[in-house]
Amino acid sequence: MLKLMETTVVREKPTVYPRHDQLFKQLLHTFFAEFLEVFFPEVHKEIDVNEIRPVSEEMYTDLFEGERRQVDVVIETTLKGDDTVIIIHVEPQSYVEANFHERMYHYFNLLYWKYRKPILPIAVFSYGKNYEEQDHFSISFPFFRVLSFQFLMLELRKKNWREYLETNNPVAAALLSKMGYAEKEKVQVKKEFLRMIMNMKLDAAKSAFIIGFFERYLTLNKREEEELMTEIEQLPNEETEHLMQLSNSWIEKGMEKGMEKGMEKGREEEKKNIVVEMLKQGLAIDLISEVTKLDREAIEDIKRAL
Repeated sequence: MLKLMETTVVREKPTVYPRHDQLFKQLLHTFFAEFLEVFFPEVHKEIDVNEIRPVSEEMYTDLFEGERRQVDVVIETTLKGDDTVIIIHVEPQSYVEANFHERMYHYFNLLYWKYRKPILPIAVFSYGKNYEEQDHFSISFPFFRVLSFQFLMLELRKKNWREYLETNNPVAAALLSKMGYAEKEKVQVKKEFLRMIMNMKLDAAKSAFIIGFFERYLTLNKREEEELMTEIEQLPNEETEHLMQLSNSWIEKGMEKGMEKGMEKGREEEKKNIVVEMLKQGLAIDLISEVTKLDREAIEDIKRAL
């Protein structure tokens, strides 16, 4: 008679982890093709980027913890030269979780049983430590393998930020802030990030979002800001002007280098226009507030005036 082994499920719960899911979701929904292009080019070249469609958010109950969890990014698309419809599920993970690979399998099951279409699962690990993540979940016996499930994964901390400076890709630019840079490289990372944004020539709303995302995760102190300013001032005049206009942190600190009040007023008007564009793109008020540093009431006033 076969005696089944008793299995104890162990889950590591974080004590306090700020929820950044909404920022990552908005980044991936806005620039999904660009995300695949820079980090998963083998997937990007096989899908029809003109047929990318977000599907409804999915919820499921964690049977072990009794919690309701949300599947973060679910995209429907088709393969090139084929009518095959596939689902791409991207799950950002901001903290170490011992059984995350098992949760990815649960999500896979949830999506497959609802849509009955091929599912491509991708995990994006964004925590600031090196950890050997598993990219598979399996069930087997000494005499038979029942299940072998795998997923693609992106471990941002293990990426070299310098390798993405020439990509001209907004997702790569935003995620420089989560890659593996040394503390002494922070100023250089910020400067190169701003140069990337300048060269992309995104519209004001998208630029503001990418800058807000970056600065949420990479913040310079006063000394580092001054060092960055010094380095930027040594660049050609036109480039210096553009880079100074891009930095949210200088705007929020009142342009400590002595910009005139009239220019500050112009900045506020520019920020208002950015909020209008973000509202038109359907971004949530809380997310706009986090990116632009305006309070909810001010954003709601702008929304009512549209």
